[in-house]
Amino acid sequence: MSGADARVLAERLAAMSDARLGSLLAARRVSAHVGWRDFFDAADALLAPESLTTALRQLPRDVLADLASGRPIADEGIASSLVDGSGSPLPSVRRALDGVDLAPARHDAPQPADESAAARAAERAFTTLGALADVLVAALATPLSRVGGGSVGATDRRRLVQDEVVRDAEELDDLVALAEAAGLVRPVDRAWLVADAGEDWTREPTRRRWEILATGWRDALPAGLRTREGGWVPPSAWVDAYPLDPAWPERAASALRLAALLGLIAPDGTETPWATPFRAGGAADAGPLAELLPGEVDRVFLQNDLTAISPGPLVPALDMRLRAMTVRESHAQASTYRFTEASLSSAIAGGETAEAIRSFLSELSLTGIPQPLDYLLTRTAERHGLVRVSVEPGSGHTIVSSRDHHLVETIGVDQALRPLGLVREGALLRTRAARQTVYWALADARYPVVAIDDDGRTVALHRRRLAPAAEEDAPEERYRAVIDRLRASHGEDAEAAWRERELDAAVRAKAVIVVEVAMPDGTTRELTLEASGIGGGRLRGLDRAADVERTLPVSLIRSVRTA
Repeated sequence: MSGADARVLAERLAAMSDARLGSLLAARRVSAHVGWRDFFDAADALLAPESLTTALRQLPRDVLADLASGRPIADEGIASSLVDGSGSPLPSVRRALDGVDLAPARHDAPQPADESAAARAAERAFTTLGALADVLVAALATPLSRVGGGSVGATDRRRLVQDEVVRDAEELDDLVALAEAAGLVRPVDRAWLVADAGEDWTREPTRRRWEILATGWRDALPAGLRTREGGWVPPSAWVDAYPLDPAWPERAASALRLAALLGLIAPDGTETPWATPFRAGGAADAGPLAELLPGEVDRVFLQNDLTAISPGPLVPALDMRLRAMTVRESHAQASTYRFTEASLSSAIAGGETAEAIRSFLSELSLTGIPQPLDYLLTRTAERHGLVRVSVEPGSGHTIVSSRDHHLVETIGVDQALRPLGLVREGALLRTRAARQTVYWALADARYPVVAIDDDGRTVALHRRRLAPAAEEDAPEERYRAVIDRLRASHGEDAEAAWRERELDAAVRAKAVIVVEVAMPDGTTRELTLEASGIGGGRLRGLDRAADVERTLPVSLIRSVRTA
């Protein structure tokens, strides 16, 4: 890096608005706790070889080609820290790109898919939507663990594969990546949590599900894959989009897999009919895709064995409500759902009523409500709420009570509930454990439990843990301390500040420099010095021509250059 480049960049940084400077620091992945004292420190750090290499890795091929050729660019992102005020690349940046092959990538238009390939792609997209819905339902009940790099933890991988929610672990990571791109899940600490939008998505119609996912995927594509029209470049050019990033081939392969999951790319690599206008910049439109999807049904067969058989894919909103009161036993297009006392009790605890469930099933069933199911529903509703869990206002202890005192005695000696520390107190049980903890322990042990609030009303408790609303500070606020420190150090005489910095660097390097000094008579004189020290506003150095030690006021030095 040359000192001239650092000075040019320092002046460019100082001229930026706080918002633009904050965005640049974020794009360059600068720590919000960096200890830079002034804009010259910032410029030095941003042009340091390691930092420069990192920045260049993040730039797409066409921007790198412009930098290497010296063409002015108007990039407002990372490249704005690599050019001068006119947009021309800094010499040190061009030198860093010497010898790099930046020939334009080929943008061959994709071949259109034939009917057979398009049908297979549509089937893949439909499978993806169903699998992702299953993943989100599972994550609503138990958040998915998240390990380094963003992958789902091994335990959850095995669980979801064994439960046939997904076919393999790699597909699970791809589904989560799709969901994250669409804002359906969000990483929180070491878990993947479903966002409000994700819970809403599970109840959306199939067409809308696909459009939300496809739009999220497209919007999350890196800039090097996007076009000015809002679409994306042909997939054949993706692998070469970021030539200096060693991790890019893997990222490009991931983007291609997600496109295939969405049915945008057919199994043979051709482009599906619904992908073409989308790639050109149009809105995601599932109309042509929907024509090839299996027909959905809005009725089921209710059986005497307490099962519900869906003769085809059930409409998503109906499927989600039916799942809330059953255990789904099969994941095929003709799905099977089983009613149990526990599943119905859970539905009632979640806000359903026996009347509401009967009304829903009457409308849904092609065969009416079988007597065994009606009996199970009646018995479950009658038993529901037999055990009450509340909080004692004064002590804050959790109280377990029931009108059936024998049931209270049973709970008190239930070995599975020993960790709760339940203590008998007359007809009640008392514990220091939280109400929600006690409630779910009793529910898991199949007791007909309800939670009671401070006013004595029944409240629905949900196990699902949704991701909190995203709170992202504007980059300028995240870097507020850094920006304020840089601004405070930037005086009116940037020329003098830079000159003092050059002198300080020369002293540290014990360099031989030529300084132009203003003389008392108004003339200037050049002196060649071996810089030895600076302090108190004075430069010390050996004048080799006269072989004497000189001390010069820094304020009189007009320019500095290397001898």
